[in-house]
Amino acid sequence: MLSVLPSRPALMVLPLGNSGRNSGQNSGERNRGVSRGASYESPGQPIVDVRYTLAGAFPILEPDAHIPLPDTPKTPTTPKTPSSASSDRNSTCYGLTSVYVSTPDSSPISTPSSSSSRRRARTTSPAPVNNHGNDDNHNKSRHNYPSSPPRSRRTRSVVSNRSQPELHAARLQRSATLSTSTPARKDSVREPKANNPKRRSLSSTASADSAPEHPGSNLTKMDDKWIIVQQKTFTKWLNTKIEPRGVQVKDLVTDLSDGVILIHLLECLSNELLGRYAARPKLRVQKFENANIALNFVKSRGIAMINIGAEDVVDGNRKIILGLIWTLILRFTISDINAEGMTAKEGLLLWCQRKTACYDEVEVRDFSASWNDGLAFCALLDIHRPDLIDYDALDKSDHRGNMQMAFDIAHKEIGIPALLDVEDVCDVTRPDEKSLMTYIAYWFHAFSQMEKVENAGRRVEKFVNNMQGAWEMQSAYERRMAALLQQIREQIEKWHQAKFEGTYVDAKQQASEFASHKRGKKRVWVAEKSDLATLLGNIKTKLGTYRLRAYEPPPELSLETMETEWANLTKSEMMRGQLINETIRDIKNALRKSFADKANDFALALNTMQVAISGLEGEVEDQLLHVRRLSSNLPPLDAYLEKIAAVDEKCEEANIEENDFTTYTYDELSYELGLVKSSVQKKLAFLDNQMVARSMTNLTPIQLEEFESVFRHFDRDDTNSLSELEFSAALASLGLVFSEDEMHDYFLETSHGRERVSFEQFIRFMVDVTEDQNTAEQVFQSFREVSDGKPYVTEMDLRHSLVPDEVIEQLCNIVPLHHGPDMAEDRGVPQYDYIGFMEKLISPGAGAALHDTNGRSSPTKTPNGVH
Repeated sequence: MLSVLPSRPALMVLPLGNSGRNSGQNSGERNRGVSRGASYESPGQPIVDVRYTLAGAFPILEPDAHIPLPDTPKTPTTPKTPSSASSDRNSTCYGLTSVYVSTPDSSPISTPSSSSSRRRARTTSPAPVNNHGNDDNHNKSRHNYPSSPPRSRRTRSVVSNRSQPELHAARLQRSATLSTSTPARKDSVREPKANNPKRRSLSSTASADSAPEHPGSNLTKMDDKWIIVQQKTFTKWLNTKIEPRGVQVKDLVTDLSDGVILIHLLECLSNELLGRYAARPKLRVQKFENANIALNFVKSRGIAMINIGAEDVVDGNRKIILGLIWTLILRFTISDINAEGMTAKEGLLLWCQRKTACYDEVEVRDFSASWNDGLAFCALLDIHRPDLIDYDALDKSDHRGNMQMAFDIAHKEIGIPALLDVEDVCDVTRPDEKSLMTYIAYWFHAFSQMEKVENAGRRVEKFVNNMQGAWEMQSAYERRMAALLQQIREQIEKWHQAKFEGTYVDAKQQASEFASHKRGKKRVWVAEKSDLATLLGNIKTKLGTYRLRAYEPPPELSLETMETEWANLTKSEMMRGQLINETIRDIKNALRKSFADKANDFALALNTMQVAISGLEGEVEDQLLHVRRLSSNLPPLDAYLEKIAAVDEKCEEANIEENDFTTYTYDELSYELGLVKSSVQKKLAFLDNQMVARSMTNLTPIQLEEFESVFRHFDRDDTNSLSELEFSAALASLGLVFSEDEMHDYFLETSHGRERVSFEQFIRFMVDVTEDQNTAEQVFQSFREVSDGKPYVTEMDLRHSLVPDEVIEQLCNIVPLHHGPDMAEDRGVPQYDYIGFMEKLISPGAGAALHDTNGRSSPTKTPNGVH
């Protein structure tokens, strides 16, 4: 039996968590020798100091193990004499020799291992962990996970030829169901049974008989092996963290002895300054001060450590230094990994299991032997980046080759630091768990960040697609408005230049041309003017639906400019008509006056109604209420138009061709009334459809616009509804073809047994397509993520986010260039100011959403690259 404690015991940090899960060590390996350890404090739990065996070569508890503490009364303890301590050590050849519990209001309570009290029964080492042996139950449970058969060679060749978006879609399709349906696999832990003296005696005897004759020599070799692997892995991890400081560690023990490197590491991990320290310590006391600064900072971050001091760092106690570095790795690299309320270790293991569940050759059970063949690393690469590796073509028996290829691809293509070598994992029976956890945590963070950037790129693409319709409507408005204003100005100038020859024939001819203009060209202008006003209102309503800043046309193309020019046209028309009528006046002015009064009043009513329709703004519900009130005023206008028709007939009987008191004719008023009715009806239909569209969040704006345009195309009678034949034709134009019986059934179901299908019923029929929404605030955040926090975005940033080339080209044409500070690596390439671009698009009320939680409106990365 072993009874001698090493002169410099090693540090073992025991974080509090689930007890003994996924340990990858059997009970015999956990229960050899004695050494001192360190612990840290978890919220709501006392500090636990666990002594373990043979200088910490095989820890009794796993890094995330939790020791249940009994309700022990606070009684003072008597210090042991050396002889009694030796007796305790000799009385037990394995397991815990003592557990020290330190509470805030009491001194440590020592529980000797030789005691037979209930306290000892509660603090004995946990039962062995079931590590998923090759038993039938485990094989059955393993096949409960959802999996898919390996991809064929034909499928692999298709994958290799696909574009980036297609590869991304294939990856999501392969792992979509796994991330939600795969349960967490937790190793079953057998609970310790009640105290049984006979059983304990037999166990102790068996352990004593099975102990090797010279256990120290064999365990020392295994001890040295995991120390070498951990030291190499932790050294590489440390170098990746302190790389910005321009320093590098070659020997973890000697290089940390002066405390300077340790201070650099803590400042890089925490992004905080530790204060003044000796940058070039020469004296031992200076090294002690540096080490104390670092250790005090670690304790200030909530990590309580016992039995470690500055002398352990300065004197180069290798195992204590390794335990300290492992504590920092847990705190700053692995602790933020969490899934479904599990510990960091369980969460990381669950992530690996879910990502590799569809690969039959891969079974991740722990962070040790499950990774020997390298296939688990290859599976992680294949599920996230199928363009980088051909998993089906791998030689599954070439363990070293597969692992080396996975390590090389991860380092060169993804940027994961090469913390491990192939021989550290392949050439050992049980690779070091801590080293593997440290390395796999880098894989987790790298792929999580990659998915985040890809999602941001897709949001940018979706935003551009949503805005395309609004941009096209704005362009059409400006083009048509400019053309209409030009025609009106040319017509007014033509009338100003016209002259009479002084003959009745000439006057009659010009009167005929003037009447022809009013019946033809002017009516086209009236319709175009009405359509443009409606189009502008639709643009504002559409942008308001997406909570974007309302579109304001240029001053020279505004509705106010059109009204001014239209007033000039009306004035010129009146002057032109008066000039013509002066040569052919009739004595029946009274009749003309009667007609003019009625016609002018009617035209004023029409114009007032048209202005009211075109000037509608505000919420869709308010506009809808106002238009319905306007629609109720149309029947009286029909009755008034009939009176105008009677007066017009009398004028025709009297051979009255023109009327100097008005520019309106019966036909013109009747036509404008029809336009007003059509405008009211179209506006009502549009607002009703917008109400429907706003409630249909399952559809994208582009889909809604496509369905609305198809509906309008086949609604030829402007009733805002479709007959069965029109409904069938509309579906056929969208690619939905059914048999006559099926179409009839769909029509009856959609129309609820009626003869026509309304727009809302038509949209609800098409709502089988997925829904999506996009806000300007979300797009602004996506731009920030695509640009990696810079105040500008480059074309390369967009390509790295998998934004399609046509979308990138559109953004380069519409987003202004950035003229402020920039990053050194981006100089010489075009830089686009997405901040200014988004501020122009977002409405003033939503502008505050562009500021982050610190009140900053610009990205957090500065031109020098420092956060």
